[in-house]
Amino acid sequence: MGVAGHFQLPVKGEYHDNFLDAQAAARGNLDRDRQKSLFDRLDWLDALHRMALRDHKPLLLRAHDGEHDLWLPLMQSAPGRYDALANWYNFTFRPIFAGPYDEVTKLALLRQIAMLAQSHARRITLSPMPDEDGSASLLATAFEQAGWIVAKRQCDENHYLQIKGRSFDEYWQGRPGQLRSTVKRKGNKGVVSIRIEKDFDEQSWADYEKVYARSWKPSEGSPDFLRALARQEAAAGCLRLGLAYIDGKPAAAQFWTSENGTALIHKLAHDERYLSASPGTLLSAALFQYSIDIDHVSEIDFGTGTDPYKQEWMEEMRSRYALEIFWPNHILNWPHIIRHKLRKE
Repeated sequence: MGVAGHFQLPVKGEYHDNFLDAQAAARGNLDRDRQKSLFDRLDWLDALHRMALRDHKPLLLRAHDGEHDLWLPLMQSAPGRYDALANWYNFTFRPIFAGPYDEVTKLALLRQIAMLAQSHARRITLSPMPDEDGSASLLATAFEQAGWIVAKRQCDENHYLQIKGRSFDEYWQGRPGQLRSTVKRKGNKGVVSIRIEKDFDEQSWADYEKVYARSWKPSEGSPDFLRALARQEAAAGCLRLGLAYIDGKPAAAQFWTSENGTALIHKLAHDERYLSASPGTLLSAALFQYSIDIDHVSEIDFGTGTDPYKQEWMEEMRSRYALEIFWPNHILNWPHIIRHKLRKE
Protein backbone atom coordinates (compact mmCIF):
# COMPACT_ATOMS: atom_id res chain seq x y z
CA MET A 1 0.00 0.00 0.00
CA GLY A 2 1.09 3.57 -0.59
CA VAL A 3 1.70 6.33 1.92
CA ALA A 4 -0.83 9.09 2.42
CA GLY A 5 0.15 12.51 1.12
CA HIS A 6 -0.22 15.81 3.03
CA PHE A 7 -2.64 17.96 1.07
CA GLN A 8 -5.64 20.09 1.90
CA LEU A 9 -7.73 17.02 1.16
CA PRO A 10 -6.93 13.86 3.18
CA VAL A 11 -5.74 12.07 0.07
CA LYS A 12 -4.43 8.52 0.40
CA GLY A 13 -2.44 6.47 -2.07
CA GLU A 14 -2.29 2.75 -2.72
CA TYR A 15 -1.27 0.36 -5.48
CA HIS A 16 -2.47 -2.98 -6.78
CA ASP A 17 -0.62 -5.55 -8.87
CA ASN A 18 -3.69 -7.59 -9.89
CA PHE A 19 -7.11 -6.80 -11.27
CA LEU A 20 -9.17 -8.72 -8.71
CA ASP A 21 -7.89 -6.53 -5.89
CA ALA A 22 -8.32 -3.44 -8.05
CA GLN A 23 -11.91 -4.36 -8.82
CA ALA A 24 -12.71 -4.71 -5.14
CA ALA A 25 -11.04 -1.40 -4.30
CA ALA A 26 -12.71 0.47 -7.17
CA ARG A 27 -16.21 -0.45 -5.92
CA GLY A 28 -17.71 -0.03 -9.37
CA ASN A 29 -15.99 3.29 -10.14
CA LEU A 30 -14.26 1.76 -13.18
CA ASP A 31 -17.35 0.04 -14.58
CA ARG A 32 -19.28 0.91 -17.74
CA ASP A 33 -22.06 2.81 -15.98
CA ARG A 34 -19.56 5.22 -14.39
CA GLN A 35 -16.94 5.57 -17.13
CA LYS A 36 -18.11 7.05 -20.40
CA SER A 37 -15.01 6.04 -22.38
CA LEU A 38 -14.30 2.42 -23.29
CA PHE A 39 -10.59 2.94 -22.62
CA ASP A 40 -11.16 4.12 -19.03
CA ARG A 41 -12.82 0.91 -17.83
CA LEU A 42 -11.43 -1.94 -15.78
CA ASP A 43 -12.81 -4.60 -18.12
CA TRP A 44 -10.85 -3.01 -21.01
CA LEU A 45 -7.66 -2.87 -18.93
CA ASP A 46 -8.04 -6.40 -17.59
CA ALA A 47 -8.70 -7.99 -21.00
CA LEU A 48 -5.96 -5.96 -22.68
CA HIS A 49 -3.45 -7.11 -20.09
CA ARG A 50 -4.50 -10.78 -20.13
CA MET A 51 -4.62 -11.14 -23.91
CA ALA A 52 -2.10 -8.64 -25.26
CA LEU A 53 0.24 -7.46 -22.49
CA ARG A 54 0.51 -10.42 -20.12
CA ASP A 55 4.32 -10.31 -20.14
CA HIS A 56 4.23 -6.93 -18.38
CA LYS A 57 3.49 -6.82 -14.66
CA PRO A 58 0.63 -4.39 -13.93
CA LEU A 59 0.94 -1.54 -11.45
CA LEU A 60 -2.43 0.06 -10.78
CA LEU A 61 -1.90 3.27 -8.82
CA ARG A 62 -4.83 4.75 -6.91
CA ALA A 63 -5.42 8.00 -5.02
CA HIS A 64 -8.62 8.61 -3.07
CA ASP A 65 -10.04 10.63 -0.19
CA GLY A 66 -13.23 8.75 0.59
CA GLU A 67 -15.25 10.81 -1.86
CA HIS A 68 -13.03 11.12 -4.91
CA ASP A 69 -11.21 8.33 -6.72
CA LEU A 70 -8.37 8.38 -9.29
CA TRP A 71 -6.55 5.53 -11.02
CA LEU A 72 -3.41 5.48 -13.16
CA PRO A 73 -2.88 2.00 -14.71
CA LEU A 74 0.75 1.24 -15.55
CA MET A 75 2.78 -1.81 -16.57
CA GLN A 76 6.43 -2.63 -16.04
CA SER A 77 8.58 -2.51 -19.18
CA ALA A 78 11.98 -2.94 -17.45
CA PRO A 79 13.34 -2.73 -13.89
CA GLY A 80 12.42 0.72 -12.63
CA ARG A 81 10.60 1.63 -15.84
CA TYR A 82 6.85 1.74 -16.30
CA ASP A 83 4.63 2.56 -19.25
CA ALA A 84 0.97 3.28 -19.69
CA LEU A 85 -1.04 0.07 -19.60
CA ALA A 86 -2.01 0.58 -23.22
CA ASN A 87 -1.03 -0.35 -26.76
CA TRP A 88 -2.05 0.32 -30.38
CA TYR A 89 -5.67 -0.61 -29.62
CA ASN A 90 -6.00 2.44 -27.39
CA PHE A 91 -7.36 5.66 -28.87
CA THR A 92 -6.38 7.39 -25.62
CA PHE A 93 -4.69 6.82 -22.28
CA ARG A 94 -5.25 9.16 -19.34
CA PRO A 95 -5.74 9.26 -15.58
CA ILE A 96 -9.15 7.80 -14.76
CA PHE A 97 -11.31 9.94 -12.49
CA ALA A 98 -14.50 8.48 -11.05
CA GLY A 99 -16.53 11.64 -11.41
CA PRO A 100 -16.51 15.29 -12.57
CA TYR A 101 -13.98 16.84 -10.18
CA ASP A 102 -12.70 20.40 -10.17
CA GLU A 103 -9.11 21.10 -11.14
CA VAL A 104 -7.91 21.60 -7.55
CA THR A 105 -9.18 18.16 -6.53
CA LYS A 106 -7.75 16.52 -9.64
CA LEU A 107 -4.35 18.09 -8.99
CA ALA A 108 -4.32 16.90 -5.37
CA LEU A 109 -5.14 13.35 -6.42
CA LEU A 110 -2.56 13.40 -9.21
CA ARG A 111 0.15 14.69 -6.87
CA GLN A 112 -0.51 11.73 -4.57
CA ILE A 113 -0.12 9.40 -7.57
CA ALA A 114 3.17 11.12 -8.43
CA MET A 115 4.45 10.70 -4.87
CA LEU A 116 3.36 7.08 -4.75
CA ALA A 117 5.14 6.36 -8.04
CA GLN A 118 8.49 7.37 -6.55
CA SER A 119 8.70 4.10 -4.62
CA HIS A 120 8.18 2.04 -7.78
CA ALA A 121 9.62 3.81 -10.80
CA ARG A 122 12.54 5.91 -11.89
CA ARG A 123 11.06 6.56 -15.33
CA ILE A 124 7.48 6.53 -16.64
CA THR A 125 6.24 6.84 -20.21
CA LEU A 126 2.58 7.64 -20.87
CA SER A 127 0.88 7.69 -24.28
CA PRO A 128 -1.29 8.32 -26.26
CA MET A 129 -2.55 11.09 -23.99
CA PRO A 130 -5.23 13.60 -24.96
CA ASP A 131 -4.97 17.21 -23.88
CA GLU A 132 -8.18 18.75 -25.17
CA ASP A 133 -9.58 17.78 -21.74
CA GLY A 134 -6.39 18.90 -19.96
CA SER A 135 -5.28 15.35 -19.11
CA ALA A 136 -1.69 15.57 -20.32
CA SER A 137 -1.02 19.10 -19.02
CA LEU A 138 -2.56 18.53 -15.60
CA LEU A 139 -0.71 15.25 -15.08
CA ALA A 140 2.58 16.89 -16.13
CA THR A 141 1.99 19.73 -13.65
CA ALA A 142 1.24 17.33 -10.80
CA PHE A 143 4.36 15.24 -11.40
CA GLU A 144 6.52 18.35 -11.68
CA GLN A 145 5.12 19.66 -8.39
CA ALA A 146 6.04 16.31 -6.82
CA GLY A 147 9.66 16.69 -7.97
CA TRP A 148 9.70 14.77 -11.26
CA ILE A 149 11.11 16.04 -14.56
CA VAL A 150 8.50 15.84 -17.33
CA ALA A 151 9.02 16.05 -21.11
CA LYS A 152 5.90 16.39 -23.24
CA ARG A 153 5.86 15.78 -26.99
CA GLN A 154 3.29 15.12 -29.68
CA CYS A 155 3.37 11.44 -30.60
CA ASP A 156 0.33 10.96 -32.85
CA GLU A 157 -2.79 12.45 -34.40
CA ASN A 158 -6.47 11.74 -33.87
CA HIS A 159 -8.85 12.53 -36.73
CA TYR A 160 -12.49 12.93 -35.78
CA LEU A 161 -15.82 14.28 -36.95
CA GLN A 162 -18.27 16.39 -34.97
CA ILE A 163 -21.73 15.93 -36.44
CA LYS A 164 -23.16 19.23 -35.14
CA GLY A 165 -26.75 18.16 -35.68
CA ARG A 166 -26.36 17.33 -39.37
CA SER A 167 -28.02 14.49 -41.21
CA PHE A 168 -25.85 12.12 -43.21
CA ASP A 169 -26.91 13.83 -46.46
CA GLU A 170 -25.85 17.21 -45.08
CA TYR A 171 -22.51 15.79 -43.96
CA TRP A 172 -22.04 13.98 -47.26
CA GLN A 173 -22.39 17.18 -49.29
CA GLY A 174 -19.21 18.41 -47.65
CA ARG A 175 -17.09 15.43 -48.67
CA PRO A 176 -14.58 15.63 -51.54
CA GLY A 177 -16.20 15.33 -54.95
CA GLN A 178 -14.08 12.34 -55.94
CA LEU A 179 -15.17 10.40 -52.85
CA ARG A 180 -18.86 11.13 -53.46
CA SER A 181 -18.50 10.21 -57.13
CA THR A 182 -16.83 6.89 -56.27
CA VAL A 183 -19.60 5.92 -53.86
CA LYS A 184 -22.31 6.86 -56.35
CA ARG A 185 -20.75 5.06 -59.35
CA LYS A 186 -19.72 1.90 -57.54
CA GLY A 187 -22.92 1.75 -55.49
CA ASN A 188 -25.12 2.01 -58.59
CA LYS A 189 -23.48 -1.06 -60.08
CA GLY A 190 -25.00 -3.24 -57.37
CA VAL A 191 -21.93 -5.47 -57.16
CA VAL A 192 -21.35 -4.96 -53.44
CA SER A 193 -23.87 -6.00 -50.78
CA ILE A 194 -23.54 -4.62 -47.26
CA ARG A 195 -24.81 -5.50 -43.83
CA ILE A 196 -24.22 -3.98 -40.41
CA GLU A 197 -24.50 -6.29 -37.41
CA LYS A 198 -25.04 -5.41 -33.75
CA ASP A 199 -24.99 -8.99 -32.43
CA PHE A 200 -21.86 -11.12 -32.30
CA ASP A 201 -21.98 -13.99 -34.81
CA GLU A 202 -19.14 -16.50 -35.19
CA GLN A 203 -19.45 -16.74 -38.98
CA SER A 204 -19.56 -12.97 -39.40
CA TRP A 205 -16.49 -12.57 -37.22
CA ALA A 206 -14.74 -15.28 -39.23
CA ASP A 207 -15.54 -13.25 -42.36
CA TYR A 208 -14.03 -10.17 -40.71
CA GLU A 209 -10.85 -12.08 -39.88
CA LYS A 210 -10.70 -13.53 -43.39
CA VAL A 211 -10.83 -10.06 -44.94
CA TYR A 212 -8.22 -8.74 -42.54
CA ALA A 213 -5.85 -11.62 -43.37
CA ARG A 214 -6.12 -10.80 -47.08
CA SER A 215 -5.73 -7.05 -46.69
CA TRP A 216 -2.75 -4.74 -46.77
CA LYS A 217 -2.76 -4.64 -42.96
CA PRO A 218 0.01 -6.26 -40.90
CA SER A 219 -0.87 -9.40 -38.97
CA GLU A 220 -3.19 -8.73 -36.04
CA GLY A 221 -1.35 -8.24 -32.77
CA SER A 222 -3.94 -9.89 -30.54
CA PRO A 223 -6.91 -11.38 -32.41
CA ASP A 224 -8.23 -13.01 -29.22
CA PHE A 225 -8.50 -9.61 -27.56
CA LEU A 226 -10.43 -8.13 -30.49
CA ARG A 227 -12.81 -11.08 -30.59
CA ALA A 228 -13.43 -10.79 -26.84
CA LEU A 229 -13.98 -7.05 -27.22
CA ALA A 230 -16.49 -7.59 -30.01
CA ARG A 231 -18.39 -10.11 -27.87
CA GLN A 232 -18.36 -7.78 -24.87
CA GLU A 233 -19.55 -4.76 -26.83
CA ALA A 234 -22.25 -6.77 -28.60
CA ALA A 235 -23.61 -7.86 -25.22
CA ALA A 236 -23.76 -4.17 -24.22
CA GLY A 237 -25.50 -3.23 -27.49
CA CYS A 238 -22.51 -1.23 -28.73
CA LEU A 239 -21.08 -3.42 -31.53
CA ARG A 240 -21.32 -2.22 -35.13
CA LEU A 241 -19.68 -4.82 -37.37
CA GLY A 242 -19.81 -3.82 -41.03
CA LEU A 243 -19.32 -6.44 -43.75
CA ALA A 244 -19.29 -6.04 -47.52
CA TYR A 245 -19.71 -9.02 -49.86
CA ILE A 246 -19.13 -9.61 -53.57
CA ASP A 247 -20.68 -12.77 -55.05
CA GLY A 248 -21.28 -14.00 -51.52
CA LYS A 249 -17.63 -13.67 -50.49
CA PRO A 250 -16.41 -11.18 -47.86
CA ALA A 251 -14.62 -8.28 -49.56
CA ALA A 252 -14.37 -5.62 -46.83
CA ALA A 253 -14.94 -5.46 -43.08
CA GLN A 254 -14.98 -2.81 -40.37
CA PHE A 255 -15.21 -3.08 -36.59
CA TRP A 256 -16.90 -0.08 -34.93
CA THR A 257 -18.46 0.50 -31.54
CA SER A 258 -21.09 3.10 -30.72
CA GLU A 259 -21.87 4.37 -27.24
CA ASN A 260 -22.65 7.57 -25.35
CA GLY A 261 -22.95 9.58 -28.55
CA THR A 262 -19.57 8.55 -29.96
CA ALA A 263 -18.76 6.01 -32.66
CA LEU A 264 -15.25 4.54 -32.55
CA ILE A 265 -13.67 3.09 -35.70
CA HIS A 266 -11.43 0.33 -34.33
CA LYS A 267 -10.50 -1.63 -37.45
CA LEU A 268 -11.09 -1.54 -41.18
CA ALA A 269 -9.75 -3.66 -44.02
CA HIS A 270 -10.56 -4.83 -47.52
CA ASP A 271 -9.51 -7.77 -49.66
CA GLU A 272 -7.06 -6.45 -52.25
CA ARG A 273 -8.54 -8.71 -54.93
CA TYR A 274 -11.76 -6.65 -54.93
CA LEU A 275 -10.16 -3.20 -54.93
CA SER A 276 -11.71 -2.14 -58.26
CA ALA A 277 -15.22 -2.45 -56.77
CA SER A 278 -14.34 -0.14 -53.82
CA PRO A 279 -16.07 -2.31 -51.19
CA GLY A 280 -14.21 -0.59 -48.35
CA THR A 281 -15.32 2.87 -49.44
CA LEU A 282 -18.93 1.76 -49.87
CA LEU A 283 -18.86 0.10 -46.46
CA SER A 284 -17.46 3.24 -44.82
CA ALA A 285 -20.24 5.33 -46.34
CA ALA A 286 -22.84 2.88 -45.05
CA LEU A 287 -21.42 2.90 -41.52
CA PHE A 288 -21.16 6.69 -41.44
CA GLN A 289 -24.78 6.91 -42.53
CA TYR A 290 -25.88 4.36 -39.92
CA SER A 291 -23.97 6.14 -37.15
CA ILE A 292 -25.34 9.57 -38.05
CA ASP A 293 -28.93 8.80 -39.04
CA ILE A 294 -29.70 5.68 -36.96
CA ASP A 295 -27.44 5.89 -33.89
CA HIS A 296 -27.58 9.71 -33.90
CA VAL A 297 -24.02 10.05 -32.62
CA SER A 298 -22.51 13.46 -32.03
CA GLU A 299 -18.95 12.38 -32.86
CA ILE A 300 -17.13 9.76 -34.95
CA ASP A 301 -13.56 9.00 -33.87
CA PHE A 302 -11.06 7.49 -36.32
CA GLY A 303 -8.46 6.67 -33.66
CA THR A 304 -4.78 7.40 -33.97
CA GLY A 305 -2.73 7.57 -37.14
CA THR A 306 -1.80 9.99 -39.90
CA ASP A 307 -3.28 8.01 -42.81
CA PRO A 308 -4.22 10.49 -45.58
CA TYR A 309 -7.54 8.76 -46.36
CA LYS A 310 -8.86 9.72 -42.91
CA GLN A 311 -8.97 13.36 -43.98
CA GLU A 312 -11.50 12.53 -46.71
CA TRP A 313 -13.99 11.47 -44.04
CA MET A 314 -13.04 13.61 -41.07
CA GLU A 315 -13.02 17.35 -40.58
CA GLU A 316 -10.89 17.92 -37.47
CA MET A 317 -7.65 16.70 -35.92
CA ARG A 318 -6.39 16.78 -32.36
CA SER A 319 -2.94 15.85 -31.09
CA ARG A 320 -2.02 12.91 -28.94
CA TYR A 321 0.93 13.28 -26.59
CA ALA A 322 3.61 11.23 -24.91
CA LEU A 323 4.91 12.19 -21.48
CA GLU A 324 8.40 11.07 -20.50
CA ILE A 325 8.65 11.37 -16.72
CA PHE A 326 12.02 11.08 -14.92
CA TRP A 327 12.92 10.96 -11.24
CA PRO A 328 15.90 13.37 -11.07
CA ASN A 329 17.83 11.61 -8.30
CA HIS A 330 18.43 8.45 -10.31
CA ILE A 331 21.74 8.43 -12.20
CA LEU A 332 20.37 6.44 -15.15
CA ASN A 333 17.95 9.27 -15.85
CA TRP A 334 20.54 12.04 -15.95
CA PRO A 335 21.46 11.76 -19.67
CA HIS A 336 17.78 11.92 -20.61
CA ILE A 337 17.15 14.89 -18.32
CA ILE A 338 20.14 16.75 -19.77
CA ARG A 339 18.91 16.19 -23.32
CA HIS A 340 15.46 17.39 -22.32
CA LYS A 341 16.85 20.58 -20.76
CA LEU A 342 19.04 21.26 -23.81
CA ARG A 343 16.03 20.95 -26.13
CA LYS A 344 14.14 23.50 -24.03
CA GLU A 345 16.93 26.09 -24.25
